[in-house]
Amino acid sequence: MNREYHKWFSHRLNRDMELLIFGHGGRVILFFPTRMARFYDYENWGIIAAMQAQIDRGEVQLFCVDSIDGESFYNPHLHPAARMERHLQYERYILEEVIPLMHQKNNSGWHQVAGCSMGAYHAMNLAMKYPWLFKKAVGISGRYDLTSSPGHFKDLFDGYHNEDVYFNMPGQYISNLSDPYLLDAVRQMEIIIAIGEADPFLAGNKEFSNVLWEKNIPNQLYLWQDDAHRAKYWRQMVPLYL
Repeated sequence: MNREYHKWFSHRLNRDMELLIFGHGGRVILFFPTRMARFYDYENWGIIAAMQAQIDRGEVQLFCVDSIDGESFYNPHLHPAARMERHLQYERYILEEVIPLMHQKNNSGWHQVAGCSMGAYHAMNLAMKYPWLFKKAVGISGRYDLTSSPGHFKDLFDGYHNEDVYFNMPGQYISNLSDPYLLDAVRQMEIIIAIGEADPFLAGNKEFSNVLWEKNIPNQLYLWQDDAHRAKYWRQMVPLYL
């Protein structure tokens, strides 16, 4: 299996950023890590190995990026507006540094985005905002409104709300999406949502799927037994849905 490690200083984030690439061709998948996880965790958890057959056949090429959630959404020392501002800097890093690298490494023309847990939020939010960049979006065990408080998970903005927060919560802004160009682009994507039946995010996933259907946006919602919010489940789900 082709494996590449990349590291460079990002001027958009003012820090070094790292990522791993697995594979040599096929569909290009931007793969976001889980909550507070790192770019190497999918490999350490055996999730990359679970996809080795597809990778070795040249069907998929994974770009496992790092996150800075500890500096944004999960930084209690920052004002909520500053948390979102830091996230938007991360978004520019993905759009202006990582995606060009994906194009440079692979010109297949097929790009998709995916993630598990918090990575599912990053994947879906990016896909809904920039649907012309992707042909497919996959969210596994995701949470699509970070201002909600399901189970023991708290509102990551402590009750604060502004336009930036609103326009980065897919569970909120999709229902009011009216731009025909954007809607058409979203409708052309394949959208897969997978969640465990005992996952605290289940209700939010069902609501998100329903909101998409209300906007005539096709999507596939798959329910798994138990909470399915652990690596042993993701090792099964990722090869199926990515």
